[in-house]
Amino acid sequence: MFSKSRRLTAIVLVLGLAPLLLSEADAQDLRVTLLGTGTPTPRPDRFGPATLVEAGSKILLFDAGRGVSLRIWQLDIPLRDIDAVFVTHFHHDHISGLADLWLTGWLPPPFGQRKQALQVFGPTGIKEVTQGLLAAYAQDIDLRVADEGLPRAGATFDVIEFSSSGSIYDQDGVKVTAFVVNHGELIKPAYGYRIDFAGRSVLISGDTKFDERVIEAGKGVDVVIHEVVAAEERLFEKYPALVAIKDHHTTPEEAGIVFHEIQPKLAVYTHLVRLSAPDIPELDLSDLVKQTRRTYQGPLVVGHDLMTIEVGENVVVYDRR
Repeated sequence: MFSKSRRLTAIVLVLGLAPLLLSEADAQDLRVTLLGTGTPTPRPDRFGPATLVEAGSKILLFDAGRGVSLRIWQLDIPLRDIDAVFVTHFHHDHISGLADLWLTGWLPPPFGQRKQALQVFGPTGIKEVTQGLLAAYAQDIDLRVADEGLPRAGATFDVIEFSSSGSIYDQDGVKVTAFVVNHGELIKPAYGYRIDFAGRSVLISGDTKFDERVIEAGKGVDVVIHEVVAAEERLFEKYPALVAIKDHHTTPEEAGIVFHEIQPKLAVYTHLVRLSAPDIPELDLSDLVKQTRRTYQGPLVVGHDLMTIEVGENVVVYDRR
């Protein structure tokens, strides 16, 4: 499914080996691209949370944060080619790009042309979200159907809701398993996802505090993609209101425990919650690594937008920007 234009020949990092050139023969069947590694902070270098998984014939999207349509099109992937969207929870930064993906993928230019419903998986409540979008954009949809002759079916949703952990998707050899995570007492439902294909596997934590269920779901996976929160301790002393944000996420030391227990071929940070204030700057990325090393010594990278991880016999990391 990977076209020549997207099988990049570039210097890449193969974990445990020296850097080498990625060739046609090295392309793997399971590929993960971090489309957005940011938070609600409106910064152009880190778009909203979104992770693309290309597995065999399927292209799956996990969360749809701000700017997700731009990132997908940067990869030369038409928006219509997204086979399914999986939502972890309903914080706006994880779903604010869903409407754009849905309707822009329906428009007639090459980036669009979807003629069928957009399939969306999510915990109980996702139907309410999509029904709200249908209501919000009803006038736009009616106008485009009448004026441009666009197929109405392409501006609909095929929604699959679930309410507990378990397998929720199994098509063409690609299996997706949802598992409950702890994003805070009031932030429910909240889920992570595990993707298995052709003997390879990737786990996406979703937003979560330290949770043993992430470790349980991650047994035997090749790659763990995990959120993280970090800041100087004096920030919380001076701005105690920020403690609540910290308490909804996983610190580097805690994430290190998760990685240590799972022992993946590669651990990857995304959704980087680096808290700061005008007088207290955010921590450097190297500080995240240093803090993680207190509890984990294995392969680790700090993700950035359009970082790609190919999962095969080796795990290969490269930049698609």
